[in-house]
Amino acid sequence: MIGAMRFVPVITLFAFLAQAAGAEPIDVDVELALMVDASRSMGPRELRIQRRGYAEALASDEVVDAIVNGGIGAISVTYIEWGGSLFQRVILPWTLIDSRDSAQRAARHLQDGFELSMKELHDVPDHRRQTSISGAILTGQRELERNRFEGLRKVIDISGNGPNNDGDPVTVARDIAVAAGLIINGLPLITGDSPADPESADLDLYFSECVIGGLGAFVLPVQGWSGLASAVRRKLMLEMAGNPDSTWQTEGIMGRRGRDGDCLIGEHFRDIRESRE
Repeated sequence: MIGAMRFVPVITLFAFLAQAAGAEPIDVDVELALMVDASRSMGPRELRIQRRGYAEALASDEVVDAIVNGGIGAISVTYIEWGGSLFQRVILPWTLIDSRDSAQRAARHLQDGFELSMKELHDVPDHRRQTSISGAILTGQRELERNRFEGLRKVIDISGNGPNNDGDPVTVARDIAVAAGLIINGLPLITGDSPADPESADLDLYFSECVIGGLGAFVLPVQGWSGLASAVRRKLMLEMAGNPDSTWQTEGIMGRRGRDGDCLIGEHFRDIRESRE
């Protein structure tokens, strides 16, 4: 009896996988991988603000209307928290949003189980919660390549409050993803938590020159935590609208374009810190 009880779920699983492998992909306007900073600079307060901000934006009237009135009338979305190159965790698995109800369900899922999620994060060692934007990009690419959706646009959306300091150089990961036809958009979090931090100086410029890429890619800086939900809402609207006539869009830093940014600034400061330890 015990053997039979173990055997049935295995058969069921194989049947499910076989069915999924032969299933036709689901067409959507946009496949959106939301890659959200959970590095060690992000405590429970900041992570809660981010989840709430994304949840409010996804369920907002403006975003829902934009989704259902799109060409296909649907998007797919996943929400993944990331830290170092070996730390990414899926909070919202790939989800179809094609109605107000499905948007609200996705929003609730983002906020459910938050306390348990924080307890799990507490056990992650600090060295695994460095800042690997490159790891987030490559994880987003893998997720986009293996999901069950087929989008007219495939977007990796990176939020973060500091430069890459772990894993591959960020430009290497960016160029791989862009060569695969993906779009990388940026949401630099300029929250004022560490105003004197030289690593985070000109973070919007860093995202513009080192992180984003692809047709219509853009940077949308967040000025303070109170503005996160509205910024995410605006970002989602831009991503659903698309802009195939523009290769680069940058809001808030247009007058500073042309400066040579240091795309290895995070790695440089990491080496300095480690040499002092």
